[in-house]
Amino acid sequence: MEPTLNLTCLHDSHVALGAKMSPFAGFDMPIQYSSITEEHLAVRNKVGMFDVSHMGEIFVCGPDAEKFVNHVFTNDVRPMAPGQILYGMMLYPDGGTVDDLLVYKEFEADHFLLVVNAANIEKDYLWIKDHSEGFDVKIDNQSDNWGQIALQGPLAEETLVKVLPFAAEAASLSFYTFNDFKDGSSRVIVSRTGYTGEDGFEIYAAPGLIVKYWEAFLAAGVVPCGLGCRDTLRFEAGLPLYGDELTPEISPVMAGFSMFCKLDKEEFVGKEAIIAQKAGAITKKLVGIELQDKAIPRAGYPVELEDGTEVGVVTTGYHSISLEKSICFALVNKEYAALDTPLYVRIRKKVFPGKVVKKRFYQTNYKK
Repeated sequence: MEPTLNLTCLHDSHVALGAKMSPFAGFDMPIQYSSITEEHLAVRNKVGMFDVSHMGEIFVCGPDAEKFVNHVFTNDVRPMAPGQILYGMMLYPDGGTVDDLLVYKEFEADHFLLVVNAANIEKDYLWIKDHSEGFDVKIDNQSDNWGQIALQGPLAEETLVKVLPFAAEAASLSFYTFNDFKDGSSRVIVSRTGYTGEDGFEIYAAPGLIVKYWEAFLAAGVVPCGLGCRDTLRFEAGLPLYGDELTPEISPVMAGFSMFCKLDKEEFVGKEAIIAQKAGAITKKLVGIELQDKAIPRAGYPVELEDGTEVGVVTTGYHSISLEKSICFALVNKEYAALDTPLYVRIRKKVFPGKVVKKRFYQTNYKK
């Protein structure tokens, strides 16, 4: 018997809009409404929105909150100002990735919000709790009490101001900052963040309010977008997906995200392993590959040398909608990770030539 899927607060709207639905991270989620290409281009050129209510919200507070979050998180929260957001990871002692996440430093002293991936909510919550012994903190998984909309694209700012006038001051936010707003007596968090490579906002509120905001954005002409183009957009922008580019077996060093592991901190879980890996103790690296052909390199396809020797595997690949090129991320033996290294991707019975390129394929447009 198949497990029952969770539903977000916007599920009825997705069904009413005729979305193609599919299981994702234990939720019944929209993959596309019209087409992945149409939705992708709406975000790149105008404005689109995503239901990301499946994401997890874990609150940490208490006298040791800062010290504790710094213990389980690779980035350094000590210099953070209230209203600031940091990206980073939680690691196993061997350097493998528990999850990648955002940490929000709240305006109330000794309060942090950890936003984690939907597939990992329960795992992350238990892992965080398991590492809290000896710290004076309260850890509260509030994921069921929050919904979330990601409003993304060059017209996101003017759309937010027009549709949610109570949050108009969010227009002054810089990238990776947030503010608190009130809708009646309810708290609404608006952050200038996203997962598309474009300017945009993520709006957190009670599920009933998220339904109201979603309908208001629809009425204003915002294009609803599914997880299909969320993946094509983040991929073009060089952003990893947990489970593909970051896993218990793929560390931030292997994936090229060690800049989010602050080794000048006194300690964090996995620090010793990251130090060793940065000193050379890894055998594989994540790279970008651009193929000369229009063939599509899919996850799991082998990466080879000209003589057929297998040296890696594709983790994500598409024929890029924005760039009209066939590109992929691949985890390859580190000796073949240098830019311009010729590599080949085996797609079924054929082999297609390509070369190593930078992982950020698309020029991002964040509001600094």
